[in-house]
Amino acid sequence: MAFEHFIRSGQKMLRCGYTTGTCAALAAAGAARLLLTGRRPASLCLRTPKGWPVEVEPDALELEGGEARCAVRKDAGDDPDVTDGMLVWASVRLTGAPGVLIDGGEGVGRVTKPGLDQPVGAAAINRVPRQMIAEAVQTELDAAGWGGGAEVTVSIPGGAERAGRTFNPLLGIEGGLSVLGTSGVVEPMSEEAIVATIEVELRQAAHASPWGRLILTPGNYGADYLAARGLDRLGAPVVRCSNFIGEALDIAAAERFRQVLLVGHIGKLVKLAGGIMNTHSRMADCRTELFCAHAAAAGASAGLCRALLAAPTTDACVELLDREKLRAPVLASLTEAAQSHIERRAAGAFRAGVALFSNTYGLLGESDAARSLIAEWRKDGT
Repeated sequence: MAFEHFIRSGQKMLRCGYTTGTCAALAAAGAARLLLTGRRPASLCLRTPKGWPVEVEPDALELEGGEARCAVRKDAGDDPDVTDGMLVWASVRLTGAPGVLIDGGEGVGRVTKPGLDQPVGAAAINRVPRQMIAEAVQTELDAAGWGGGAEVTVSIPGGAERAGRTFNPLLGIEGGLSVLGTSGVVEPMSEEAIVATIEVELRQAAHASPWGRLILTPGNYGADYLAARGLDRLGAPVVRCSNFIGEALDIAAAERFRQVLLVGHIGKLVKLAGGIMNTHSRMADCRTELFCAHAAAAGASAGLCRALLAAPTTDACVELLDREKLRAPVLASLTEAAQSHIERRAAGAFRAGVALFSNTYGLLGESDAARSLIAEWRKDGT
């Protein structure tokens, strides 16, 4: 059953797919239904967090003793996903106690470093997929009138080998792949189409901004942060630029914006401190190296530098800096470096400022230029 959802990419229509989390939830539902009813389901269906239904035929069903297993084949659509075509298995056992317990088996990685979606020692099955799996299985338990719960084990045969083509080893996820997905859906799009879309949005924003003001942010995290601080209500249009920071700044110059504020999660924008203007992990991932270099310049110990290099996330880096009371100087240094690089890219075409935040720690760095712009905009808005 092909997943018939498409998005436009330039002049092409690209077919969407579904995530490993969706596959795991479907497989868990299939295994639970087989175990509870003894009947082999011909199809499995769920509604993803995005709201799109996914219906598939199970690739395999097995029932032996008190355990049932079901496999669903990953379909990434037209996205070049490393997990495309792999089988995602779920095995289900019933338990007397209520609740759905979820763990990983063959080919699913284990978290070995703090700062990730799951705690150290847990299977690398992220929060949203866990919720999807639990809800799918609980639906089957309720339909069958089972008063207890279930244990679910998710496996991806071949996942340990395929994980070498991902960032899992660098993040501290060992032994396999991660089960991911926040929307349940994979939406492919070419880089050219994304930049073209950003260009159109910036052109429209230029017409809607008589003051020549603009706020750029990579994505949803930035938009939420701007709304929480009221920065989206200062008369400057907000445009999401994804990973294409440099291209967005270039287009802003071409559209003759006079003031540009760049606000984003530190996990992306810290890369600007190294002059990296495309923040996708495929292009470069020097986050911990930058933290280490600026921490060393601030007098960090060799032990802290080694720990920063081994940290799995930027939030984990901030936590390490806090232990030695170095957060303020290191973040100030990183912010200043990022500011310097965006000013160099702007080449005098407009005034620019940068602000970095974290969902965990809030505002982490704000350049003098960013503070000045925000103060001016707030004053003009009163």
